[in-house]
Amino acid sequence: MIGHRVFRIGSVMSGSFLLAVLVSMLAHGATHYVAPNGSDANPGTEAQPWCTIQKAADTLIAGDMVFVKEGSYNERVIPHNSGNPGDYIAYIAYPGDTVIIDGIGISMPGEFDWGGLFDVAGRSYIKVSGLRVMNSASAGIFVHAGSSHIIIEKNYTYNTHSSGIGVWGCRNIVIDGNEVELACNIGGEECITVAVTDTFEIKNNHVHHGGPGTLGGEGIDAKDGSSNGKIYQNDVHDINRLGIYVDAWDKHTYNIEVFRNIVHDSAAGFSVASEAGGLLENVIIYNNIAYNNRSVGITIADWGKSVAEHPMKDIKVINNTFYNNGSGDWGGGISVENPNAENVVIRNNILSQNLSFQIAVEADIPAENLTVDHNLIDDYREYPEEIYGSDYVEGNPLFANPSRADFHLQEDSPAIDNGSAVDAPGDDFDGNPRPQGAGYDIGAFEFMETGVNGPSNGK
Repeated sequence: MIGHRVFRIGSVMSGSFLLAVLVSMLAHGATHYVAPNGSDANPGTEAQPWCTIQKAADTLIAGDMVFVKEGSYNERVIPHNSGNPGDYIAYIAYPGDTVIIDGIGISMPGEFDWGGLFDVAGRSYIKVSGLRVMNSASAGIFVHAGSSHIIIEKNYTYNTHSSGIGVWGCRNIVIDGNEVELACNIGGEECITVAVTDTFEIKNNHVHHGGPGTLGGEGIDAKDGSSNGKIYQNDVHDINRLGIYVDAWDKHTYNIEVFRNIVHDSAAGFSVASEAGGLLENVIIYNNIAYNNRSVGITIADWGKSVAEHPMKDIKVINNTFYNNGSGDWGGGISVENPNAENVVIRNNILSQNLSFQIAVEADIPAENLTVDHNLIDDYREYPEEIYGSDYVEGNPLFANPSRADFHLQEDSPAIDNGSAVDAPGDDFDGNPRPQGAGYDIGAFEFMETGVNGPSNGK
């Protein structure tokens, strides 16, 4: 089965050994401590710790780090200082300890869910690691106002009114190995939001069981003028809206890669859009898996505000696997709906047992704007707008065990060696090099000989 690829601090090394490793890796300045039995009048040593994380946030300077010890901290944290290149300020849960920042009873300033329980505004070179941020009246961890070089890793957010993790108007951001649960609980935005941000990575996160999604609630969204980003190795499921979204809104949004992600049991899998007329350009979606979603595996969308056009250019959907998407009386694999999208390429994908269609293209899509080739079609439905494309393969892809979400190929799969080399990624979902045989395989996995493939789906 597909496993959650999120690692927890202290899960392998002993606490004391990991602590020594962390200090040696991170500390170029002072190391401080916070504990519930401390006092903010203390010097912040391990023997005499501070009692609030905010005391650390007011005190730490470039190169300093603080270890926060076991306990629940009912406070809002706003870092006062920035680090420097090579000298991050680090806020870290003490190895093996459960550290909760609890927002019960804490109000947030402003409107439109603007603010976070851990709030980084206009600061740089800061790392936040291993904290549990819960019960926020707005976002959980929020980074904004031109912040840069921020690392948000191995945290857990729960029951946040808006985003579990939100980033706006920043650059050089890494969101790595976090777990986000019950985000967008009545509020807006997305479980993980990155907006108006240049150079970012959203990787190895587990996003699941979101809130009702009445004003938002998508799993992961890169949007609104973001650029030069990568969204990869995330596991998104049980979301009331779609799983992974790239939306230009009203700004030029470009150079975004979406790869090796899994979306399942959500309203939809993946989508690209230009909701308010901004140009969405150069987005490549490859080596992903979408299965058991209630509507569509991926949508090239035409929805949003009533504007003259929803422009897109150079959108590629390559070597993905879309299985068993759709529920009730509608849903399918790939839906192409935007007549303003130019140079859309759909190639080397497996479309298997999706409900109403495998690939559907609306009638007003100009033929010169769309290339569909070398896809494997399993159970063509004869939906009114369904197509095969060119150089297709038809038949059962012979997955290893689809009932257990193992979409590796069996040795006699018709997907093997029947893909195109054009635009094919250099490796597959597991990181195995492509091609392995006489040609490129279709779908997210390249077939590996017995004994080479390793554990199923990268576990």
